Amino acid sequence: MFGYFRNKRRKRLRNTPLPGAWWDIIDENVPLVRGMDKPDRKELGGIIQILIHEKTFEGCGGLEITDTIRLTILAQAAVLLLNRDTGYYPTLKTILVYPSTYFANHQEVLPDGTVVEGKQARLGESWYRGSLVLAWDNVQSSAWNHDDGRNVTLHEFAHQLDGVATGMDGAPDLNCSERYRSWARVLGDEYATLSEKLHKGHKTKLDPYAATNPPEFFAVATEYFFEKPGMMRRHYPELYDELAAFYKQDRAGD
Repeated sequence: MFGYFRNKRRKRLRNTPLPGAWWDIIDENVPLVRGMDKPDRKELGGIIQILIHEKTFEGCGGLEITDTIRLTILAQAAVLLLNRDTGYYPTLKTILVYPSTYFANHQEVLPDGTVVEGKQARLGESWYRGSLVLAWDNVQSSAWNHDDGRNVTLHEFAHQLDGVATGMDGAPDLNCSERYRSWARVLGDEYATLSEKLHKGHKTKLDPYAATNPPEFFAVATEYFFEKPGMMRRHYPELYDELAAFYKQDRAGD
């Protein structure tokens, strides 16, 4: 019964146009969506309506949450959901936003087994269930620099998609076993190749941070798919095709 009323509410929200003032904020702050055609913009607006009604924002470090903050973040999060049958980040409840780089507790196990604890500067992080954290100044700068392959908002929301199916393991919900096999082969091979090149001291097209682990590889690949799609299709064609099939978007065009 709850699902029936939730879906009915979502259908109503998806058909509710965004106010013009909201589109003005989005177009000013998120260049990634400016060139979208009318059908995609309409769908994007509907997704944003649902997200803005279902997700809670909390300002941290004295930051006051505004429509500009909400819409800049959610417009980018909505881009990842276009054309897809989605649960609208079902495990995400709260988005915490700091004014700038923040510090979080960090624990690292060294090769000899020693555990080192301390504070680590961060621009964002995504928790498996419940929350996502972002630094507002980096959200703004990475949204504006929309063709450099680095976008903290896309990165952290990709982690949320990753966690939907089996936890954050680098494989989002792909719906069928054949897709999982293809995903594991392509992303596994690319991850291994990237790690090997970095180990040998070679430069790579993808950010080296992608070699941290499979979840980070998927998140970084998502950043590049949306911000440097032409480069990705030229140098990582199979990886591009996997992401295009998952996101149901051809970002590189013809």
